[in-house]
Amino acid sequence: MPVSWPPASVPNELGIATLSLGNWRHHKLQSRLERAAKAGYRWIDLFDECWAAYLEEHSLPGDQLWEPTPDNLYIARKLGDLVKSLGMRIACTQPLRKIEGIKDPAERRASLDLVAKRFPFMRAFDTDLVFMCANIRTDEGVTSDLKTVARDLAELGDMAKAFSVADGGPMLRIGYEGLSWATRNTWASTWEAVRMANRPNVGLILDAFHVLAVEFADPYNPAGHGRIYSTPEESVDVLCASMASLVASVPGDRIFFFQVGDAERMNPNEFQSPTEPDVPALLPWSRGHRLFPYETQRGGYMPVHLVAAAVVATGYKGPMSLEVFNHSLNQPEKDVPSIHARRGMNGLKKLVDAIPQVPAFWEMWQQGRHEFGNSVIVTRSECL
Repeated sequence: MPVSWPPASVPNELGIATLSLGNWRHHKLQSRLERAAKAGYRWIDLFDECWAAYLEEHSLPGDQLWEPTPDNLYIARKLGDLVKSLGMRIACTQPLRKIEGIKDPAERRASLDLVAKRFPFMRAFDTDLVFMCANIRTDEGVTSDLKTVARDLAELGDMAKAFSVADGGPMLRIGYEGLSWATRNTWASTWEAVRMANRPNVGLILDAFHVLAVEFADPYNPAGHGRIYSTPEESVDVLCASMASLVASVPGDRIFFFQVGDAERMNPNEFQSPTEPDVPALLPWSRGHRLFPYETQRGGYMPVHLVAAAVVATGYKGPMSLEVFNHSLNQPEKDVPSIHARRGMNGLKKLVDAIPQVPAFWEMWQQGRHEFGNSVIVTRSECL
């Protein structure tokens, strides 16, 4: 059931992805973690590239980051202890890509087993969530068929449960996220696969950026929105209708992780350069132009607070974590992690303050489409 609105307080602790603090090529993981702790974060989203670089700092091969050797697991425990010593926890490891929907039985088995190779490391890191992105493959060897995807998610959940029962530790969980350029690119299409998998340790991962990329944004349009309709009121209407459905249909405890981030508009000339004709239009936007919430002075323009309010309204109590990729993170200057840690925390605090001020538009939607349509225009002028 949706929570009473407005909430007396927002219950979610704040987190940040390791790649949103700086690039692993220029900034060592420990220094980034220290800057995050100083800024006040409580959760860390550990990216594979950062874990691989940490292994290499300890003279271990980064290309064997999930091989459960004694040395690798020792360094994993060392990293987990470091994070906890700074007053934080590792929320999850990511990203797992191109896993589900594989048709060939041998290739499918190998793909699922790749996920299981992470399980010992989850214990070493002292975390319980494996983060998996929806498959972006479009070749004939992969299907997005609902029953097939749900079967794979269910088997992964069973594998995680079997590992947890065998070692007697907390239940490991599988989180499934829809990417805005994947076949399953909406929260609804990933939720239907999670729901059909029907495993308590398989849940939904939501990213406000990807939600907005599908439900609201057109980054190559000078107006920034207009993916479906031309007026801002209609674009917000589409988003709010989707978020009202989220609140009505997804229990908060089935959302395993929530990420937030804004973005700037794109130059239309950057769309699919001749040397990369098959690159999805949203990919360069995602990889180089995301911003922290409320960075309007840098070009941020999306209504992140509407998505965040809806997620909180479901009863979700887990971390609210930043996932931002921007060319500014790839600069070699040593103050990059501290600058981005502060920028991110400023944006998160503004978002937390804004969430209770968002009208319960999901309740308005249930009262009737016409009334909601009139209300959303007022809501937009008050909230955006």
